[in-house]
Amino acid sequence: MAASGDGTVGKALEVLDQVASFGRPVRFSELIDASPFPKATLYRFVQTLTSQSMLAYDPDRGTYAPGVRLVRLAHAAWQQASLAPIARAQVDQLSADVGETVHLAQLDHAQVIYVDKRNAADPVQMYSQAGKVGPAYCTGVGKAMMAFLPEDELADVLDQQSYHRFTDTTHTSVESLRAELDDIRANGYGFDREEHEPGIICVSLPILSETNRVLGALSVTSTTTRTNLAGLESLVPRIKIAAAAIAKEASSWQFPATATNS
Repeated sequence: MAASGDGTVGKALEVLDQVASFGRPVRFSELIDASPFPKATLYRFVQTLTSQSMLAYDPDRGTYAPGVRLVRLAHAAWQQASLAPIARAQVDQLSADVGETVHLAQLDHAQVIYVDKRNAADPVQMYSQAGKVGPAYCTGVGKAMMAFLPEDELADVLDQQSYHRFTDTTHTSVESLRAELDDIRANGYGFDREEHEPGIICVSLPILSETNRVLGALSVTSTTTRTNLAGLESLVPRIKIAAAAIAKEASSWQFPATATNS
């Protein structure tokens, strides 16, 4: 969510975030129940966003959904600010080489956004999808990126994590998470040990610029019925090649800094 000091624009973006968070067209009455704004204020924002095509209103159903202008902006952002276009060839090749699910992710306001994904030859149902946002503290890609943030940025990101327990192996405190981030920083890679979803494991590496700025992360994901952490760890040299190639390609772009402040 936008910070209170961001004024009218920040509040409007909060409304957009709220509508999008439902994952389906939503009625105004539902927005009121979840909104921090008074009814009149919320209505004014919704009407303005609709008139600007940032929201779309369905008069037959009485619902609001993200509008076509947002689609255009999202497409432009994907092309200009996402690693996905320049990483596509590496993601394709890595997926073909390892035969497992490959994720490409970036940090977005202390959360993980999956910007690209290739399914395994034998696909597995899991939470992650391209364009979907997930928690950073209990995902392999999230931890791989956090481990290489400067301390001031890391402290801010850690402070914004929920530490909700999804499984028995989920980190529930900043202390335990920091300890693992130290290990990831030392090793250069980390794991998801069924921390977000039971049975889902991964190995993940950061994508770093020449100055060690975090650009994103790559992971190879599988299930405990198909492999184990040692099996995934054996793929680290191959993933490292892909991550380095993506970083080299990204260096020729005017690549935006990672957004970590809410």
